[in-house]
Amino acid sequence: MDEKAMLIYYLRRQRDPLLWKLSNLGERQLRMPMTATGTNLLGVAKHVASVDVGYFGEVFGRPFGEPTPWMDEGAEPNADMWATRDESADWVRSFCRRAWEHSDATIEALDLDAPGVVAWWPPERRNTDLRTVLVHMIAETARHVGQVDIVRELIDGRAGADQTWSNLPDQGDNDWKNYVQRLRKLAESFPG
Repeated sequence: MDEKAMLIYYLRRQRDPLLWKLSNLGERQLRMPMTATGTNLLGVAKHVASVDVGYFGEVFGRPFGEPTPWMDEGAEPNADMWATRDESADWVRSFCRRAWEHSDATIEALDLDAPGVVAWWPPERRNTDLRTVLVHMIAETARHVGQVDIVRELIDGRAGADQTWSNLPDQGDNDWKNYVQRLRKLAESFPG
């Protein structure tokens, strides 16, 4: 596998679980803020797709072609981190797919050394290339997939790397309860 194919593989390997974690939940569960900063499943997916559009669109002079007003300079803070009433779960999933198709077209069209300018990076790092952006987006996407892993587990206990590989020990519910109780007991033995 050549370098570009390897980078594409790892980027896509992060995208697939992101959409999988949105499956089999209702609109309320997908939108429900689960952390003190409002992290919710639809918002994280919308954010990842929006960032993808910026890095593989704007950076390389290949506009996405759809408006993303939540990313505009005057947009409400965190507007990309939640879905509006008009942005259904189906819409967010579809937006992710359209964004990733656009990104994939950019990746396919350019060499790894193709120059790009990331206007929102510090001036000394703004001039970059596709290789660097791919590595950045693999890390960015993986970071957010970790968020949805935890949020999904908080919602309904569903955990695992993806729909074909759980990456977790094969244990029953009682085994997991005992494991968590053991960890809680250990944690509580420490002060503060």
